[in-house]
Amino acid sequence: MSNEDGEIVSDHQYQRSRYSEYDSNRERDYNKTRRDRDGSRSRSRSRSRSRNRNRNRSGSRSRDRDRNRYDRERERERDRDRERDRERDRERDRQNDKDRERERNKNRSTSRERKDRNKDTESNNDIAKDKDNNINNIELNNNKSTRDRSTSKDDKGKSNKRSSRRKYSTSSSEDNSSSEGDSSSDSEDDRRRRRRERKRRERKRSRSPPSSSTTTTTTKTTTTTTKSTRDSKEDSNNNNKKKELSEKSIKIEEKVLDAIKKDRAGGVYIPPFKLAMMQKQIQDKSSPEYQRMEWDALRKSINGLINKVSYSNVKNIAVELFGENIIRGRGLLCQSIMVAQQVSLPFTNVYGALIAIVNTKIPDIGELLLKRLIDQFKKSFRRNDKPICIASTKFIAHLVNQQVSGILVPLEILTLLLDKPTDDSVEVAVDFFLECGQTLQELSSQTFNSIFARFKAILHEGEIEKRTQYQIEELFKQVRLNFSQHPALIPELDVVEIEDQITHDTLSIEENYNPETSLNFFKVDDNFLENQEQYKQVKRSILGDSSSEEEDDEDDKEEEDSSEEDSSNNSDDDNYKPPTTNTAGKVINTTVIEDKTDTNLINLRKTIYLAIMSSKDFEECAHKLLKLKIQGHEDEICNMLIQCCSQERTYLPFYGNLSQRFCMINKIYRDLFDRCFAEQYAVIHRLETNRFRNIAKMYAHLFFTDALPWSTLQYVHINENETNSASRIFIKILFQEMAEFLGIQKLNERLQDPSLQSSFTGIFPKDNQKNTRYAINFFTSISLGALTHDLREFLKNAPKVSVVEKKKQDSSSSSSSSDDSSDSSDSSDDSSDDSSDSSDSGDDSSDSSDDSSEDERRRKKRRK
Repeated sequence: MSNEDGEIVSDHQYQRSRYSEYDSNRERDYNKTRRDRDGSRSRSRSRSRSRNRNRNRSGSRSRDRDRNRYDRERERERDRDRERDRERDRERDRQNDKDRERERNKNRSTSRERKDRNKDTESNNDIAKDKDNNINNIELNNNKSTRDRSTSKDDKGKSNKRSSRRKYSTSSSEDNSSSEGDSSSDSEDDRRRRRRERKRRERKRSRSPPSSSTTTTTTKTTTTTTKSTRDSKEDSNNNNKKKELSEKSIKIEEKVLDAIKKDRAGGVYIPPFKLAMMQKQIQDKSSPEYQRMEWDALRKSINGLINKVSYSNVKNIAVELFGENIIRGRGLLCQSIMVAQQVSLPFTNVYGALIAIVNTKIPDIGELLLKRLIDQFKKSFRRNDKPICIASTKFIAHLVNQQVSGILVPLEILTLLLDKPTDDSVEVAVDFFLECGQTLQELSSQTFNSIFARFKAILHEGEIEKRTQYQIEELFKQVRLNFSQHPALIPELDVVEIEDQITHDTLSIEENYNPETSLNFFKVDDNFLENQEQYKQVKRSILGDSSSEEEDDEDDKEEEDSSEEDSSNNSDDDNYKPPTTNTAGKVINTTVIEDKTDTNLINLRKTIYLAIMSSKDFEECAHKLLKLKIQGHEDEICNMLIQCCSQERTYLPFYGNLSQRFCMINKIYRDLFDRCFAEQYAVIHRLETNRFRNIAKMYAHLFFTDALPWSTLQYVHINENETNSASRIFIKILFQEMAEFLGIQKLNERLQDPSLQSSFTGIFPKDNQKNTRYAINFFTSISLGALTHDLREFLKNAPKVSVVEKKKQDSSSSSSSSDDSSDSSDSSDDSSDDSSDSSDSGDDSSDSSDDSSEDERRRKKRRK
């Protein structure tokens, strides 16, 4: 064998060379695969190392970011804590200053009182000392005179007398010294009493020497003097009490006058009885004192009403507010409602509804409140005061929902908050958009979409915190749910009709408005009485005559009180009686006042409407209406039932059952519904299609329940001259509804009743073949041809009409075409119904042609 080089080798060598070549190839392949495997491993290791490095880097970055964010949050919390501590320190300092000021005032008042007391005590002590000195001098003089007058007696007696006198003088001096010591400890009344008793004793002893006879007289005199001292003491106490009361009243009046002069906002607390007394004493109603009292009473009443408002009593509080002079106190009203809203944010929608009611009658108050809210928002936005900013935007949002404010203000606020977004500004914008988003979507969908897109862009940028991002995502959920959890108006607060509301569209946050803060404080009004009378007229125009009658009653009571006081002072004038004149035989002119405004009738309709709308079912409504005990105006119930039924979007069986109940209760209502049917059918072409469809269904209910007699159908005439498109639709719905509930057979049996045929002559006319054919064609077109079996028999058996009579009928039909044109002009609003009825008339004409062709065929058969 030869190898590759051409050399001749043996088989063994050849096999050996082949094996070695195979081993070398295998080893080469193994090395290659090993190298590839090592390379792939090294590449994977390098990739894993790079991944780990990237992870470490990203982890360190995220840690640094979280650490920085945490540091920032901690710094913010520290700043907030520092600010709170500063605010507490400031509040503490203010409280301490107030306490120091109170202590100073107390110390001043106490020091003054002490000085006055010291002066009084010093003066009283000086007077007492002078009196004691005078008494001692008098005693010495009396002793000298008695010594000269006395006769010479024994030395022992003289010495005894002198010793007794000396003892008496020493005892008196001791008494004087003890009285001086007691005067410092006892009260002034005790001192005065002791001094008086001491003077009386000294005078008696100085006049007469001590003896047995004199002692009895002195005891009698002392008893009388003690009684007199008691009486004088009681008189002095009564006088002191009267002086104290007069001094207190004088101090209260001085405080009131000082408050009026200093023009304080809050004034001074005055007890109610004292305030009433002062108001009675003031005769000049235009004086500053009286105006001040009225201002304080107005401020208290407005604050009390604002604090009482809630979901259930918004309307009542609005009526009571109109009873106060809110034109003069519009500043107080705006200030009070803004303060109350900041304290209780969940009741913002209630305050918005209250302002919406007030704005319909006095739009200046709504405009002033909006100006103050815009000014408050701008100031809080500059100061970064987040709570005030949220409160003001929330109030503005609910005023937008009540359409007191236009769309311009909320759009400007949202663009300002989202122009340079921060966490706080986006949070405020989200809250604001949640409150008024539904209203913005209804009024301006384009601007709503632009703001929604701006929120999306802020969320995708990711520069705000996660908490704020979550809030934006929650906002998107609410938008998808069409703001189901944040509706613009809840039913309890939908208190103002859109047509009655006055919207302030011209306001903008870019302009600077005057908030008129001077209206919050008292100012003397030169034309006070004139302005009060003008507001009384405004109040009468808003609330009606009831408020004026109450005011007149109050004025009459005041006049009666004043007249009683005058009568008590002038009793002689009251006894005078004017001469009576005999009016017998004379005609006295009495003027009768007629109320042509129908206010009582309007109020009755309101009560009936409210009873209908507030009832759960027809039985409850019937009970409420019968409880009103309406006599003489039963037709108003029938009219209100028909009007309410016609204004519904679809027919409600509630009205049919309620009308049936009234017709069954009393025959008067049956006759009234009969008359109302004639009136409604006469003006049916003036109503909309939906309205007379509901009326037809209600009367169909009354007919098939036999609540209303079938003789009422005598007002319906089916012919070409006396019907129009609206009346034909009305009749169609009426009979189709009766056929649906009774069935064709029962309805046909009822219409074939012999006792009612006189009432059905207009529905199934037999006076003229043309009218008969028209009625047949009409009922056939509305799928009620089974009701015209008798009319068809009548046409079969009717005599032939000559050519002259046909011409007369044609002339009569041509003359009646003008009437049809007038009817068609009246029913121009129901063009769609006309088109449908034109198709019906086309069907009628085709049916008439078929009938005529059938008649001709029958005639030919008879001739054959």
